Amino acid sequence: MISARAVSKRFGSGPNAVLALDDVSVDIYQNEFFTMLGPSGCGKTTLLRLIGGFEQASSGEIALEGKALNNLPPFKRPINTVFQSYALFPHLTVRENVTFGLEMQNMPKRDANCRADEMLELVRLAEFGDRQPSQLSGGQQQRIALARALAPAPKVLLLDEPLSALDLKLRKEMQIELKRLQTETGITFIFVTHDQEEALAMSDRIAVMKSGKILQIGTPRDIYETPTHRFVADFIGDSNFLQGDIHQNGNDANNTILALPGGQTISLAGVAENPSRSAQQTSATIAIRPERIILAPQGSSETALRGTIDDVVYFGTDTTYHIRLDDQTRLLTRVQNRDGATMPFARGDDVDVTLPAAAIRVLVD
Repeated sequence: MISARAVSKRFGSGPNAVLALDDVSVDIYQNEFFTMLGPSGCGKTTLLRLIGGFEQASSGEIALEGKALNNLPPFKRPINTVFQSYALFPHLTVRENVTFGLEMQNMPKRDANCRADEMLELVRLAEFGDRQPSQLSGGQQQRIALARALAPAPKVLLLDEPLSALDLKLRKEMQIELKRLQTETGITFIFVTHDQEEALAMSDRIAVMKSGKILQIGTPRDIYETPTHRFVADFIGDSNFLQGDIHQNGNDANNTILALPGGQTISLAGVAENPSRSAQQTSATIAIRPERIILAPQGSSETALRGTIDDVVYFGTDTTYHIRLDDQTRLLTRVQNRDGATMPFARGDDVDVTLPAAAIRVLVD
């Protein structure tokens, strides 16, 4: 649906110019919920504004269904935008807010009202058509803004952090609503957020961005389970990082180990290759999620790392153990609490720490 090829965007000129997007290429598919995720200043909103036509690329091309958009003004693109602020007209009723854009497109008033009623039904606010926006809650106003944007049946809907002003409970409810709306309408949604949980909950695919570049694109499972860059592993959820030197005996990949500074070693046999990493590197950073680490009483395994539990934090659904390895490296391990079972380890216990090969990821810094 949307293709960006080698797109860059600079603000300003000369030595003070800011490179907001740096040679970005991405394909976004029809009927997809695509999320651009990253911290403030990473370029995600800039890319969204380029797609919407609110900014022009410094170089590169953006196309919709194969047709270049670069010189097309926003009002001529079959693309609508929902901003962080609802931007509803306070002097118009809810129904009039939805019909406004349709009437600007010269749709007959009767047809516009019928379309508005369909959209209000879709966002489950059919009974609120005659009310003023000020009489609605924040979540209801956000749904009205969505109904207004969906009414002209755009091919693409851009959403620029539309849930950030809502409280936590309402934000979670709206996440479900947004995904339902995207599925029911079949419209391509391009969503911008810095909230990792929001991205994982709604997206078909996620692009993780940093400093004007896309570091990784994949399904929520891909991004969480198989990050390729340290930034991605650190930005999405919690991760443990271990750095060391790679040693290999002969040409047998099963003899590859990561030697930690304190002398302990981790076997990399069976660990998935990272296509973004050079095979010539002699040092590496690995990541493992806290819930994938296995703890056992010390002496249970000859190949496990040795550590001591420094702290235990009970969170209800799970317990987090803070572990200090023999070389003073710190790890977090998360164990789910099942059936009210007592916590198997306490502060001060010496433990074996096993890192399953299937859960280890070798990263690019």
